[in-house]
Amino acid sequence: MTVKLDAWLLEVLACPNCGGRLDADEAAAELVCAGPCHYAYPVLDDIPVLLVDEARTPAP
Repeated sequence: MTVKLDAWLLEVLACPNCGGRLDADEAAAELVCAGPCHYAYPVLDDIPVLLVDEARTPAP
């Protein structure tokens, strides 16, 4: 599954938890925070689900 988001959208999206930049992880179909929290948000049907409650937290 691939993440099909326009480049301009990735430029304006930010992590709702810490405000960090989001990078697309094509293999996992997620947007991963490049900031301090490193949360991973799912992309379902090419729509990013930017809810902290739905985010996958990084492994300790």
